[in-house]
Amino acid sequence: MLDGCNWPLGATSDGKGVNFALFSRHASRVELCLFDSTGEQEVQRLELPACTDNVWHGYLPGIRPGALYGYRVHGPYEPTNGHRFNPHKLLLDPYARRLHGKLIWNDANFGYIRGHADLDLSFDQRDSSPFVPKSVVVPAHARNHRKHAPHLNQSGERRQRPSLCDSVIYEAHVKGISALQKQIPAARRGTYKALGSKAVLSHLKKLGVTALELLPVHAFPDDEFLVKKELVNYWGYQSLGFLSPDSRYAFTDDAVAEFRDMVKAVHKAGMEVFLDVVYNHTAEGNEQGPTLCYRGIDNLSYYRLERNPRYYVNDSGTGNTFALENPRVLQLVMDSLRFWANDMEVDGFRFDLASILGRELHGFERGSGFFDAVAQDPQLADVRLIAEPWDIGPGGYQLGQFPPRWSEWNDQFRDTARRFWNSGADVLPDFSDRLLGSSSLFEWQGRTPSATVNFITAHDGFTLRDTVSYLHKHNEANGEGNRDGHSSNHSNNHGVEGDSDDPAINQLRARQQRNLLSTLFLSQGTPMLLGGDERNRTQRGNNNAYCQDNATTWIDWTDTPEAQQLQVFTQRLIALRRNQPVLRRPWYLHGEHRSASCALPDVVWLNKTANAMSEADWHCLNGGFVGLQLMGDAIPAGQSIEPSDTLLLLFNGSDKEVDFPLEAEQLAGTRWVVEIDTAQPEQGAIEVSGNQVCQSRSVVVLRFCP
Repeated sequence: MLDGCNWPLGATSDGKGVNFALFSRHASRVELCLFDSTGEQEVQRLELPACTDNVWHGYLPGIRPGALYGYRVHGPYEPTNGHRFNPHKLLLDPYARRLHGKLIWNDANFGYIRGHADLDLSFDQRDSSPFVPKSVVVPAHARNHRKHAPHLNQSGERRQRPSLCDSVIYEAHVKGISALQKQIPAARRGTYKALGSKAVLSHLKKLGVTALELLPVHAFPDDEFLVKKELVNYWGYQSLGFLSPDSRYAFTDDAVAEFRDMVKAVHKAGMEVFLDVVYNHTAEGNEQGPTLCYRGIDNLSYYRLERNPRYYVNDSGTGNTFALENPRVLQLVMDSLRFWANDMEVDGFRFDLASILGRELHGFERGSGFFDAVAQDPQLADVRLIAEPWDIGPGGYQLGQFPPRWSEWNDQFRDTARRFWNSGADVLPDFSDRLLGSSSLFEWQGRTPSATVNFITAHDGFTLRDTVSYLHKHNEANGEGNRDGHSSNHSNNHGVEGDSDDPAINQLRARQQRNLLSTLFLSQGTPMLLGGDERNRTQRGNNNAYCQDNATTWIDWTDTPEAQQLQVFTQRLIALRRNQPVLRRPWYLHGEHRSASCALPDVVWLNKTANAMSEADWHCLNGGFVGLQLMGDAIPAGQSIEPSDTLLLLFNGSDKEVDFPLEAEQLAGTRWVVEIDTAQPEQGAIEVSGNQVCQSRSVVVLRFCP
């Protein structure tokens, strides 16, 4: 074996051989293990001959793409000093683009002797290679696919992405979106290929979706405790390989090519692809977890450890926390992002528990090494960046604190909207702030309304239908005694827990779903829709369905009347948002800009008598009422934007009908057209005058006719 090079990291084929390079600062030596085509028999073991800048490397002539390999890393096994080297454990290459085989849970996968009195201080000498996946050498062209810079289009011109405010994000699971889609051949359902099919993409396009956000696809195992219960890690928030698409979603043997083809199909349909990525922790768990990759390569470098380095910092709640303050760990994360953005042509990322990524030694910092690295990277210059702005560590809730260019999941939008419609709480001041892009949270840094990603539901929690059908969570199927999942859901069953035969209850629930969707798509900011909510999807009250790979989580494509009606209504809302720029302003509305036609301010808040809201009007129990007039021609001087109509949005969260006068001084005029009425969802656009009746618990959208 020749010395080779210490860069690039991973296994790099040049057609004549393969260069292997692995970072480990504290290892004493590293062995490369080659396996036969089945991955069951180790056929050769070679020591990497050179180490440069803490990277162990060697070049092996004659090795071709497709070769299976792994590493055995030697060094001290001293858990109390943070070291957990164990050469009896075969380790994955962190830079592997493809994995062969699946993890089989066995006691040999652990670096210590399970059941031993000394627990993880003991040392296990069993060979783990029969039970762990193998890394696969990929061809050189599979590592560098895109021929042009990521911020340029195919013609070499700089690509201009529209504001995220103009996007409609659809959060979905690769398998769940197509597992029950009968227009797709059964063998292909649940795969990347199915996701890129006409059956799926035509639905999204018709709905008005502009960006498809996928739950994690980084290679991940099913947790041991789930396997024992005959369940799986359906959501995928246990990453093991950050540069490898999980093969469980591949119809063919080449998950990389299939994923890439799916992205191209989505792009051809005029939509973007975002990935939910998990760089805050790995699947190796705490000190009693398995040794599969990073722990055995260099535990002290890859993980954040407590003052007693036997134990792991657990800001993620999953047992460990990735040490992004280490330059080599940060390099791995950045290389992963570049791979997905450049080679796989992904358009953006949603970062799970992103507060962890901004943690330095003294806590969260907007100027952390990770944020700085992303900000200056030219290959990531135009990707979308969306944070889940919290973790469970000290000071972990950081909504509104991320750097410019970042957008954030806004759970306060979710909770406020649910409380307004489901509980009748005194939340009108907060509700108004959420409708106008949550300026109280994001404007202080000079960020635009696109910084808030508004959502009513997401994969974690109730579906839209369940939010109006269940008062309590029902997670018994998860096998944790219904102790898992949030208990504070701001939901309402409207008299019956779960399904009901009462027509009045079902009518109210359907209207409440429309009210919540209307709040989402009529608000300034970036809306995100949970996949299946437009089709009345239920999880039967399970608000933590992370382990349910079945009809509980799959989208039901059966065209029931309820599903069809809700889908058509959702399409109307999205179309209204797309056609009315006043609903997606790139600046915050504070009444500072005046209409060119009637001198009214850009935003006017109105009570049920069409007068300005009083202090008493802002604080009503039982939901209350608020009207919001958005002037279509009230724009800042010098702004060149497309024209927009003036809209009047009426939100009646009370249980009483409101007769709203349309001939008032505060209004743009007297002629109005009703575009949306959640109490009459099938009614088309009709002209009204004099007054507008707002049914209890309803939303009405009127467009001014000059």
